[in-house]
Amino acid sequence: MPAINDAKILLISTHGFEQSELEFPRDQLRAKGATVHVATLDGKAIKGWEGSDWGREADADAKIADVSADDYDALVIPGGQINPDLLRVDKDVLELVRVFHDQGKTIAAVCHAPWVLIEAGILKGRDATSYHSIKTDVKNAGANWKDEEVVVDQAIVTSRQPDDLKAFVGKIVEEIEEGKHLRKAA
Repeated sequence: MPAINDAKILLISTHGFEQSELEFPRDQLRAKGATVHVATLDGKAIKGWEGSDWGREADADAKIADVSADDYDALVIPGGQINPDLLRVDKDVLELVRVFHDQGKTIAAVCHAPWVLIEAGILKGRDATSYHSIKTDVKNAGANWKDEEVVVDQAIVTSRQPDDLKAFVGKIVEEIEEGKHLRKAA
């Protein structure tokens, strides 16, 4: 059970992430003392989406294919429409999510990012939330969709939108500090 200031967190993303959904968790978790690495599909900086246009870049620390779940306590996936749609078709991303899941580590997804969890096959039978426009996708994946700012089911943390980010980060911290959770393999 690592304290948050001893935790190592991996944030995975690509172009088109919702600006606040990457920056707020990254910056708040770092402010709490956690080591947060950003991994991207190609290991290079990525550009966010803010409002109705491209936003700021986020620097990358690694390429997703080169990271190991063994080195981290938690996985965070920001939303936006573009980012998770691109991530959910990448085999390295899906394998990484499944390994985090099978190791009982905290996995957090906000907004449209539960698409990645659906594709990895880890939401069936769980309580979850998401941005309202993918509610049917979450339900069709076998999850019990709830309209709440943050939903946790065995250290899988989901949230709806940018307005929920404070609660989202709070639950990430809580779940990391609880330690690993026993789950069935994905």
